[in-house]
Amino acid sequence: MAVISSSTAALAERPAVDMIDPFGRAVTYLRVSVTDRCDFRCVYCMSEHMTFLPKRELLTLEELDRLCTAFVDKGVRKLRITGGEPLVRRNIMQLFRDLSRHLVSGALEELTLTTNGSQLARFADELADCGVRRVNVSIDTMKRDKFKEITRWGDLDKVMGGMAAAQKAGLAIKLNAVALKGVNDDEIEDLMKFAHGNGYDLTLIETMPLGDIDGDRTDQYLPLSMVRADLASRYTLEDIPYKTGGPARYVQVKETGGRVGFITPMTHNFCESCNRVRLTCTGTLYMCLGQDDAADLREPLRASEDPAVIGAAIDEAIGRKPKGHDFIIDRRSNKPSVSRHMSVTGG
Repeated sequence: MAVISSSTAALAERPAVDMIDPFGRAVTYLRVSVTDRCDFRCVYCMSEHMTFLPKRELLTLEELDRLCTAFVDKGVRKLRITGGEPLVRRNIMQLFRDLSRHLVSGALEELTLTTNGSQLARFADELADCGVRRVNVSIDTMKRDKFKEITRWGDLDKVMGGMAAAQKAGLAIKLNAVALKGVNDDEIEDLMKFAHGNGYDLTLIETMPLGDIDGDRTDQYLPLSMVRADLASRYTLEDIPYKTGGPARYVQVKETGGRVGFITPMTHNFCESCNRVRLTCTGTLYMCLGQDDAADLREPLRASEDPAVIGAAIDEAIGRKPKGHDFIIDRRSNKPSVSRHMSVTGG
């Protein structure tokens, strides 16, 4: 675990300044994409032949640390590292080690990540040493052939090994599955049984119209209201107030003892309680996943070492946070609601 310097300790003694958006919502959760690159090519996320950003456009690990620290100083309590696949970024554990000082000081309540699981066997122990206590693993099927079809480049056995390593290291695991009609809609129950049988939570996610992909999202879209109704016909689902800081609404499944979360940006958006903003690997801050308005934080970050400069830029951006998104699956057009890929924004 990182050692707190005297300057860090002094920062921790100062009360954080809450970030309040124009609709009275406190922004306490920052998702940070550290790379747009990934070792998978999931069909609902990106094209198989992606053009990735030049490395020179990416923030350095030191710059990512400075920006994350600025948000922590302004009231962020939960920090999630995402990608692309975050664990493919060179020397990424240096960033986790640096950010862990905010856990030690008490300024940050949670440091976590979302991963495809491919690199977990390699990094699980070190993540735990840095104060990470749980991880989200994206997995949409337990069938090897179908897993290869969905991810194009993925290896299910490698992911399973990664989850086992993470659990051995003491990390709690939540599985994230995108519900896709005609792809894995017949496996939702199996995914739930697998997750709960291993002590994992399961969160189901509706596909979102982000980025041009090689398929037609209207063919993939599956309302989670239908999924929940199907599960409720065979299991006892009890609504519970459990929260992880994100938008999922959870139920307890009486028969398995486990939890299932539903993230429904299409059928029942969660904008009224949104506490999140998203930072890309180039320093662009998106105040809403479903809107194109964004703020460039790279320029003020590189223009001055004065924390007040980047702090003012963050305040201006939070002041533009919209009330909600405008996601729609348009059956008259294959064009996405938002042109950027999920891998750019970081989920």
